[in-house]
Amino acid sequence: MACEQPYDCRAVIFNFNVDRSLITHPRKRWHIALAAISAIRRMTSLVLSAKTHKHFLHALSSRSVSYTILDIQPNPHTSVDILTNNVFNLDKIALVEIVKNKDFTSLNHLGGVQAVSTALHSDPEQSRIIIPIETTDVNKTALAKMVKERNLEQLNVATLVINFIAAVSSSRVPLTAIQLLWVNLIMDVFGALALAAEQPTEELMEKPPVGRSKSDLINGFMYRNLIGQALYQVAVLMVLHFSGSSIFEVSEEINDTLMFNTFVLCQIFNLFNARKLEKKNVLGGIHEENQFFLGIVMITVVLQVVMVEFLNSFANTKRLNLEQWVLCIGLAALSWPIDWAVKCIPVAKLDTLCVADILNHNWAISYAYRIRDSILGMRGNLTKNNNLQDISDTLCVADGYGRMLVTSVGMNTTWGEMMSSINHDSNERTPLQVRLDKLTSSIGKVGLTVAFLVLVVLLVRYFTGNTQDENGIQEFNGGKTKFNDVMNEVVRMVSDAVTIVVVAIPEGLPLAVTLTLAYSMKRMMGDQAMVRKLSACETMGSATTICTDKTGTLTMNQMKVTQFWLGKEVMVDYSLSAISPVVLELLHHGVGLNTTGSIYKPASSAVPEFSGSPTEKAILSWSVLELGMDMQKVKKSCTVFHVEAFNSEKKRSGISMRKNGEETIHMHWKGAPEMILGMCSDYYENTGTKKTLDEDARMSIEQTIKHMAENSLRCIAFAHKQIPGDERAQQSLDEDGLTLLGLVGIKDPCRPGVRQAVEACRKAGVNIKMITGDNVFTARAIAIECGILPSIEVIKSGEIVEGVEFRNYTPEQRMEKVDKIRVMARSSPLDKLLMVQCLKQKGHVVAVTGDGTNDAPALKEADIGLSMGIQGTEVAKESSDIVILDDNFASVATVLKWGRCVYNNIQKFIQFQLTVNVAALVINFVAAVSAGEVPLSAVQLLWVNLIMDTLGALALATERPTEELMEKPPVGRTEPLITNVMWRNLIAQALYQIAVLLTLQFKGESIFGVTNKVNDTLIFNTFVLCQVFNEFNARKLEKRNVFKGIHKNRLFLGIVGVTIVLQVVMVEFLKKFADTERLNWGQWGACIGIAAVSWPIGWAVKCIPVPDRPFLSLHKSLTLKILLH
Repeated sequence: MACEQPYDCRAVIFNFNVDRSLITHPRKRWHIALAAISAIRRMTSLVLSAKTHKHFLHALSSRSVSYTILDIQPNPHTSVDILTNNVFNLDKIALVEIVKNKDFTSLNHLGGVQAVSTALHSDPEQSRIIIPIETTDVNKTALAKMVKERNLEQLNVATLVINFIAAVSSSRVPLTAIQLLWVNLIMDVFGALALAAEQPTEELMEKPPVGRSKSDLINGFMYRNLIGQALYQVAVLMVLHFSGSSIFEVSEEINDTLMFNTFVLCQIFNLFNARKLEKKNVLGGIHEENQFFLGIVMITVVLQVVMVEFLNSFANTKRLNLEQWVLCIGLAALSWPIDWAVKCIPVAKLDTLCVADILNHNWAISYAYRIRDSILGMRGNLTKNNNLQDISDTLCVADGYGRMLVTSVGMNTTWGEMMSSINHDSNERTPLQVRLDKLTSSIGKVGLTVAFLVLVVLLVRYFTGNTQDENGIQEFNGGKTKFNDVMNEVVRMVSDAVTIVVVAIPEGLPLAVTLTLAYSMKRMMGDQAMVRKLSACETMGSATTICTDKTGTLTMNQMKVTQFWLGKEVMVDYSLSAISPVVLELLHHGVGLNTTGSIYKPASSAVPEFSGSPTEKAILSWSVLELGMDMQKVKKSCTVFHVEAFNSEKKRSGISMRKNGEETIHMHWKGAPEMILGMCSDYYENTGTKKTLDEDARMSIEQTIKHMAENSLRCIAFAHKQIPGDERAQQSLDEDGLTLLGLVGIKDPCRPGVRQAVEACRKAGVNIKMITGDNVFTARAIAIECGILPSIEVIKSGEIVEGVEFRNYTPEQRMEKVDKIRVMARSSPLDKLLMVQCLKQKGHVVAVTGDGTNDAPALKEADIGLSMGIQGTEVAKESSDIVILDDNFASVATVLKWGRCVYNNIQKFIQFQLTVNVAALVINFVAAVSAGEVPLSAVQLLWVNLIMDTLGALALATERPTEELMEKPPVGRTEPLITNVMWRNLIAQALYQIAVLLTLQFKGESIFGVTNKVNDTLIFNTFVLCQVFNEFNARKLEKRNVFKGIHKNRLFLGIVGVTIVLQVVMVEFLKKFADTERLNWGQWGACIGIAAVSWPIGWAVKCIPVPDRPFLSLHKSLTLKILLH
């Protein structure tokens, strides 16, 4: 939408080329007056123009904010009167749906693009565009930097206009030099600090990047907001300047102070408006997103109060009473509703369709000329036509120009709907997180129960007179005991109970999980895997199924033509005598013109360089090197009229062309053989003879295609048709009556090591499913070569399906057959998403690989999304959890190994932590019940908790993955986090520690002949050293040799050494803090000897077999049997 003579709002702002120093020099006021007159004339002309073009203002106020982009070239064959009189009563949503659903009929009934643009009051010549407020963004840090560098000369429009008008009318400026410098200072410094500290929001990720475009940093939204606030401030301050004294009955000095104060407060309130350039709610989330902002605002307000009330002489101000302050605040606060109203106005912006523009819109072509599209994930086509021809979604213009009508942008388009479905944060918990939640909840309940029992026992023993002090005197004697003594004992008991709770709850568990995930994430970068989502590391360890692509993941994506069939014969000799010149020329045209690739030859003797997709490069290389094609010569000798681009639905591409100097139109098709063969009625032999494609010949060629596919060759067919030249032939391509030119077989070899990686995954119990767009025979051959399928003779029914077959199953059939499927051929991204959903419903933990934009929903739906770092699009990478940097399936197997290592390390720490917790809880409980006191004080228990949670987590979280991890079945979603092996190990160690420490508690003084204080120190020291030795046992959950590979983990040895040193310091030097006594060498040796016994106990316990079925499920089944009997 545009007026007949649109004004550029920037002219109002940026043409004030006035030196700031002039403002403060009274002798040069005539310079100011001249600039003021110029500014007033510009503003007046803008207002008059807006009044003249009322339809411009009406459209701005009545148009929906998310309406259309208009970029129109009128149809010269359509009457202007018809377009003008066309009644357009279609609402916005209906128009968007027409374009999104590609409903040409309904759009033509409305009169086409021209009628729609005319009904929307668009000026086709001006090519104006209306875009929604929600689709543009500005970097606030960059804005703050701009403000600071330009000293507000471009933004403080109100300051300039106010002083100019006042100087012209009353020969004085209301804002003095000091006041202007003060405004400049606080807005430059505090304003920049406040706005630069804004936190990123999710809204920023919904907008396209600004890139290297030449658009101004100050966009249309900023001009709209800026002019709205500046005009309001100018109006308010001009009223105060000319009529303030009489309105408020104050002196001129106080009136100037009111102006200065109101102006500063307006800027403070406007800081809130500047937080949101497009959103109306400027206060939303301010307490969460930027608390620093509120602090800056408060500091600015305080400084302004000081400036007005206490620095009168310096600032040339007068003190204001309470009513005058309220008046200033009220006038400044009106900027909020004004900002809200201004942001309801849509913004006009000029746009063109030119080279390298990326268009994420739903749009309809009004006029297109020589536009060639470079597809980014979704496909679209443009044709040379002055009428509506095609509607598309997302493309990047590679060549040419054109005009279009856009009916929706941003999140309202098909692309936007897909992005909204993949950008939302999933609240789904990972399998490990679910297990940890259950574990921590159970441990917390047990700890609270034990602590409560200990507290009750201690209170009962104390108040019943069963406790004695150090001198053997009864501590509680009813009313004879002082109240302070009673309270001290109760507080001590509560402290012991709280300490037990603290020890029981594994606070170190989140730390251990985070440490092992972070460590694994860093190490995985060296193994060609970049982790984008930290929890994906541990989720990968639970994976039961991997759905993988073929091209580029299982194969090298380095294709080469290895077979060429002409008619029914395979061609070995490519000499001119072997192939007819007519057929050879047609092949040159079909390959050289019907392609998205290109050839670059640096020098006449150099080897040419080929660019494009791997398939295109293979065909071009074969045509140039084997068939002697000169692509530059071919392009110069022909004119291309129409291009039908390749997409995943049609699986073919085509062109119409004409040789220079001829009238005959040639059509060339290239694509999947089953598609091309169905369009053919004849075929060429190598002699150039055209023969009818009868049933025998068709069956023979189909058998050839099948044979090539069985040898893992990708088959591409070429076909041709020749028709007389006319206008229709230049606008569309025939899809029947073609002549088959030939078939090429392209080999994409499997990656080295992929068979071993697949075998390793299968050995680990992980199912590998290959999902590809190739036909059944090619997919089966590649799957056999990679080891996903056995030999052809032993392939079972249902292991290979096509995408359309899987799609057409009923939900019950899909759930029944999805586990058996190993290969899905001729599949679409929707089929991949459907398979992921079915597998998750059956309880599988699913990992999916993908590289295209259309794979994004499946990557987001899967438990672990694995995108490709080389071939993958940015949308696929954004939707994934892990990026495979080398696109190799072997790296996927490595990620699986790291995932299992993370899960295994977490299990190690849990076993180690629970051993400490169980021992501490039982010892304190038994001692409290029997002796009325706990052997381990609060400080000692917290010390054990501290070093075991932090140092123990760090030691066990840094173990590297081993090949043994790939010999175990996946844990899936249902396996318990604490296995039978872990229960066996931790119960054995906990029982040993309980037995030793309780023996020391009741018999230690007599055994070692020491005092009670030394005995408590022995208990504490032995308990800590037992945990140190048990760290070695925790390194291997099942293997007896716990020292294997320990020299490779120097961090583990270093942490053990640090723990021992800290314990020595705690016992020997921090006696008062830790409530300990020094130990001699013999006592230290006894503690170490007792702790070292945990090694042989750990070795012996691992000889005891345990059932695979979890203990808890066994207990439930036994209970059920007893109840049934």
